[in-house]
Amino acid sequence: MTPETDHELAARLAEKAGGVLLDLRSTRGDQDPKALGKAGDAASHQVLITALADSRRDDAILSEEAADDQVRLKSRRVWIIDPLDGTREFAEKGRADWAVHVALVADGELVAGAVALPAQRMTLTTATALVLKPPTPGTIRMLVSRTRPPAVALDVARELNAELVPMGSAGAKAMAVVLGAGDVYLHAGGQYEWDSAAPVAVATAAGLHVSRLDGSPLQYNQPNPWLPDLLICRPELAVPIIALAQAAAEW
Repeated sequence: MTPETDHELAARLAEKAGGVLLDLRSTRGDQDPKALGKAGDAASHQVLITALADSRRDDAILSEEAADDQVRLKSRRVWIIDPLDGTREFAEKGRADWAVHVALVADGELVAGAVALPAQRMTLTTATALVLKPPTPGTIRMLVSRTRPPAVALDVARELNAELVPMGSAGAKAMAVVLGAGDVYLHAGGQYEWDSAAPVAVATAAGLHVSRLDGSPLQYNQPNPWLPDLLICRPELAVPIIALAQAAAEW
């Protein structure tokens, strides 16, 4: 039997964890939202770390739901996971903008990733060829946080006459751009590596531009996993957006 590739494993695990989350949501949906979100974080984390220990036992793991084991800094291969991205949205009835992130960094480079959108019955992954859709004529659509859109995003959107599209998890916003439902996902003000690693891997595979807001590369498996800003957008929009972001003093 052909061994499972890292791309296939990322996709399988993201889907598996997503299935557990859907089951939990259906059976405990009437629970207090904070308790439900906490249970979802824990259940998905356990699924992922157990499966990785079984399939890639020599690899290190960086997870939002576990203490940061600095042994990862000496490992060639590190899985960066967010067991439940968009915990608030997961705990709200009817919302579909939450995700599971699974990514692999090897020798400092993102090499595989998957973002499951369980409530949308969809997993986007580097395991399959992704084709970037042609640009949509008309107003540029910018994905932003539904609760805390950063000032720089508002400034850039105003200069571009862009439409703001509020949405929950980082993974859901990034995948909206991959799927052609948006043109730009711009974030500033705070994220960690697990918030963006898998979305960036999938977006890169689809041919989108990915970078920091100043245009510099995104780096993963760093001693401090804080990665405060992010730009995922259609390639033709990258240069003007970076210039506008640089001109915005707020960030």
